[in-house]
Amino acid sequence: MDEIETRLAERLAALRSDRGWSLDDLAKRSAVSRASLSRIENGDVSPTASVLGKLCVAYGMTLSRLMQMVEDDFIPLVTHASQEVWTDPETGYRRRLVSPTSRLLSGEVIEVEIDPGQRIEYGGSPRDGLEHHLVMLDGHLTMQIDGTTHHLGQGDCLRYQLRGGNVFQTPKNAGARYHLFIID
Repeated sequence: MDEIETRLAERLAALRSDRGWSLDDLAKRSAVSRASLSRIENGDVSPTASVLGKLCVAYGMTLSRLMQMVEDDFIPLVTHASQEVWTDPETGYRRRLVSPTSRLLSGEVIEVEIDPGQRIEYGGSPRDGLEHHLVMLDGHLTMQIDGTTHHLGQGDCLRYQLRGGNVFQTPKNAGARYHLFIID
């Protein structure tokens, strides 16, 4: 397990402890099994993007805010070499934190890469109406948001306020790479 995964496991355990929740409490709130939560918090396994999404909904925070909590302190220049990259072990989804959140900044920028033929589903929003701007850099992506399907190609921008679950899906013959701007 690398350093960021170790810090993530520690942070997830601390968030649960800070709220006074048992593993059973968090399992009910997140729809993630108690056994999985225990293995994640102990650093035995790395959580998938889907599991992290469920935990963030339970904790009422964005995935980026959670990742910022395991990052170092705020610095003005974030070089490409210093940007944290996290990979979902199940889907290969790659998330580069280009511009992390901080206590002083409201927005963040994430670069995401999804391999061909993948479907990533999130069951809810950490905060109702969270503002997103998705800018496609390469590839093709189909997104389902609030019952509406959007087909995106290179250069397209999808702007939305997240109010519920959403689905990211790539076709079998093409992946997707995009920047996601989140305003909290």
